[in-house]
Amino acid sequence: MAETVILEPVPITEWKAVYGRVEARDRIPARARLGGTLVSLSVAEGDVVAQGDVLAEIVDEKLGFQLSALEAQKGALAAQLANARAELARGEELLAQGVTTAQRLDALRTQVDVVTGQIAALEAQAQVVAQQAAEGAVLAPVAGRVLDVPVAQGAVVMPGEAVAQIGGGGIFLRLAVPERHAADLTEGDAIEIEGPEGMVTGRLARVYPLIENGRVVADVEVEGLTDRFVDARVLVRLPVDERAALLVPEAALVTRGGLDFVGIEGAGLRVVVPGARVMLDDAAMVEVLTGLRAGDAVLAVAPEAGEVGHE
Repeated sequence: MAETVILEPVPITEWKAVYGRVEARDRIPARARLGGTLVSLSVAEGDVVAQGDVLAEIVDEKLGFQLSALEAQKGALAAQLANARAELARGEELLAQGVTTAQRLDALRTQVDVVTGQIAALEAQAQVVAQQAAEGAVLAPVAGRVLDVPVAQGAVVMPGEAVAQIGGGGIFLRLAVPERHAADLTEGDAIEIEGPEGMVTGRLARVYPLIENGRVVADVEVEGLTDRFVDARVLVRLPVDERAALLVPEAALVTRGGLDFVGIEGAGLRVVVPGARVMLDDAAMVEVLTGLRAGDAVLAVAPEAGEVGHE
């Protein structure tokens, strides 16, 4: 006796095919902190960088001239300080001999303090200019992949101008689903993604409340998703509904003369209209659209020969 399957309605998931876009979680521009000439550019599109890596060098020649001017002023003040200290030393000797006054000595001490303060101010200004020159190094704000480099070596850049665009923080899929399916999207749902290596499963991580241009935006997390091509389009299947269907084993179908038949216990073969192929508990099943009803005893394996049954 052949094994039979008693048909019962089985809930199956309705899937909506849409395209998702591979996106980086963070897109941060590496900006110039200093205006000047881009003398070196060490990255190109597609390079992988770590946070803090030097991507480019910007030089402002005026800063070098400012440092030279400050060093010259510092040298002149150093000479004045040496002279003021010598005058102070002579004044202390004269005061000890009773030749000069204490008021004159206080004036000499004040002159020494003034010149010392001026030298300290120049040193602070020099540190500011040196820090500005050091900020000519453009650093990677995050670890990730370089998506875009809109400038070229030798170009003149302004403060705040983007030298490179870095994509980091992980990779995810972003979907734009028609708003009629908004109520069917639930965070945590399993999502099927058709990748280069075959079908993989992701998780619906976030559904954004703002609807734009009649579409709901959602993010899908996929383990092992590559960031080699950002903004690439990937085919995604979303669960949008659930319905009851009659499923028979794939081996129960037999095709003769262009028609599909299913073996019914005690009734021979019956003509059916098959639908989509469905995987149910790792078993290949086929949905039957017409020709069967709930409670029919279907042969799990189609018979080699038989008569066409009639309802």
